[in-house]
Amino acid sequence: MEFNPGLFTCITFPFLFGVMFGDILHGSLLLILGMYLMCFNDSISTTKNGKSHFFKDVAPARYMISLMGFFALYCGFLYNDMAGVRLNLFGSCYDKNNIRLDDTIPKKADCVYPFGFDPIWGVSSNELLFLNSFKMKLSIVLGVL
Repeated sequence: MEFNPGLFTCITFPFLFGVMFGDILHGSLLLILGMYLMCFNDSISTTKNGKSHFFKDVAPARYMISLMGFFALYCGFLYNDMAGVRLNLFGSCYDKNNIRLDDTIPKKADCVYPFGFDPIWGVSSNELLFLNSFKMKLSIVLGVL
């Protein structure tokens, strides 16, 4: 007796794609494309006047594209990343006006950033090193699990 991993892969592949490709703009575009393919599948799959639709070859993957876009959008909000630019959606837990002499920025008392990464990482000197390392390690850990 064999186990077919297709059902398990249908959810884990788009999720791992979103973890590695987390971006709000690109995830939104993928999600919009997937929603378009789902809403207009009948008109896409039919041939008119001997011509096929531009998206006819991609239409069978419409659900996978939608899930990939959804998870990329979700992880883009977690990473606070939109086309490589940090978004300041909820403010910051750090006060940039009181930079100390040793180049540290003090944290506001009892402040917890509500969702994702604090945008203060955008001005730190090790932003790229930290975020890329985090994404890579998260992808590997989730992939192994």
